[in-house]
Amino acid sequence: MMSGNYTSIDNQNVAGSVPAVADPPGHVAVKFTESNLQTFPPSGSQGKISGAAGPPRDADDTFSKASSGSDAPEQGGWFRTFSIAAYRPYFDVDTSDVLERIKDSLFPFRGSFTEKTASNPDLYGPFWICTTLIFVAASIGTFVTYLAHKLQKKEWNYDINLVTWSAGLFYGYVTIVPFALYIILKYFSAPSGLVQLFCLYGYSLSVFIPALGLSVVPQEIFRWVVAGVAGFMSATFVALNLRNHIKSAGESWFLIVAGIFLLQLALALVLKLYLFNVTV
Repeated sequence: MMSGNYTSIDNQNVAGSVPAVADPPGHVAVKFTESNLQTFPPSGSQGKISGAAGPPRDADDTFSKASSGSDAPEQGGWFRTFSIAAYRPYFDVDTSDVLERIKDSLFPFRGSFTEKTASNPDLYGPFWICTTLIFVAASIGTFVTYLAHKLQKKEWNYDINLVTWSAGLFYGYVTIVPFALYIILKYFSAPSGLVQLFCLYGYSLSVFIPALGLSVVPQEIFRWVVAGVAGFMSATFVALNLRNHIKSAGESWFLIVAGIFLLQLALALVLKLYLFNVTV
């Protein structure tokens, strides 16, 4: 009930309650939707930004792809030959593998080395065998000549040519000879893996490491025996492991195997004349 400028409250209204005041004309009421502010992020996707949002389909996702283990991009053709990744599988061996292959090379009559290494030939063992041979040849040769000069009270000078000559001999032999044999076998239609030939010839030189150690004995006959036995074992190891494969070359297989055997013996002769021989 209105009385002048005052409003009276009916008796049925609860005491203490204030009725809502009507909005004056010209004002717009803004309504907010209900939201759960205690949950973050919201469970439902509202608007363009949501938890399941991703980049556009045409976006460049190069940096989001899983790495393939190499920082460099994959290359094909001849460019791959000059990349480190191309040679990584040939160094994927551990110490037990290398020791097992060295042990097989010291028992040349088994002839099973190529079968065991056919699926995983390595270059790690041949590299360190050649490097060890260079170190042993230089150190033992230097030590023996030093003692010989001191015992005879002669002046001694270090011969650096022993290191360079040994490096050229061992590294050159395990590189040039397998490569030449690879071409020959390919010509006779009995191709073999080049890396497998590198592996075979590299491990065939392991027998010369103890042989060089025995060359310190000051007996010329003993040195000849050591060099001959080491050369025979190395030649037999290479020849027997290649014999079955080279038989597919036809009637010329025997000449090829004989040439391989004699070439290993020639290497032993060169080692005897230049490394097993200590002169004062």
